[in-house]
Amino acid sequence: MKIGNYNVCAIQTGRFALDGGAMFGNVPKVLWSKTNPSDELNRIDLALRSLLIFDDKSVILVDTGIGQKWTERSQEIYKIDFSTYNLESSLAKFGFTKDDVSGVILTHLHFDHAGGSTYTNETGEILPTFPNAKYYVHKKNWEHANNPSEREKASYLKENFVPLYGQGKLELLETTDFAENIELLESNGHTIGMHCVKISDKKNTVVYCADLIPTSSHVPVPFTMGYDIQPLVIIEEKKKILAQAVKENWILFFEHDPYGEACKVASENGKFKANEKITL
Repeated sequence: MKIGNYNVCAIQTGRFALDGGAMFGNVPKVLWSKTNPSDELNRIDLALRSLLIFDDKSVILVDTGIGQKWTERSQEIYKIDFSTYNLESSLAKFGFTKDDVSGVILTHLHFDHAGGSTYTNETGEILPTFPNAKYYVHKKNWEHANNPSEREKASYLKENFVPLYGQGKLELLETTDFAENIELLESNGHTIGMHCVKISDKKNTVVYCADLIPTSSHVPVPFTMGYDIQPLVIIEEKKKILAQAVKENWILFFEHDPYGEACKVASENGKFKANEKITL
């Protein structure tokens, strides 16, 4: 899809799985299992989908997936799978390598969004995956990630982001304006200082929802995650963004939906639902 001067494309960085109950909070399994069936361990399959935004001057990646710094045991727990999709091959489909990426927007620093930001070399040193890129994250999320609550401590793995800051690669943002046609929307319901990324021109708008709306199954307002630290806040945030999406015909892009990358939204009898599926 073309928005302004940018090409906007979905890329897959891998697959993983999380507990279905945790992904749908207080929504009964009898409801969420209709769209997201679980395995024998109650895990549901999830995508690790990033957004590639590029023109003749810059190559910007939104989120980096789960990365490959995992023990064999952790790979089993999270059902991490790179056999079909991985970051390198997905970039190559558009003619790029990791060296070509000039900017990385991290919506937040949870491991399934920032894990691919660094890698471990042969000597055990942790280095930036994208050596020529500047990384960006909300200052609030950086501060929160470095002092997480017990609830979120397991989601913020410092090897994914502290080395970036130490090497001068990570810029902490306090503004919503990122670049022409690119705006960062602050959200504080899932975690503190998360960004959704809005790419728009006069014709089209795509919003990378991150964990505000992780899959199309989470479009209904009450469908929030057990991982959300402020569920009542995220409900209000969802109402606002969904109303705008309907009014202005936005395309919502889903980072974790295993069955579709984006859709438009409809409102019926005061309730929001995923409508037309979109492929960028």
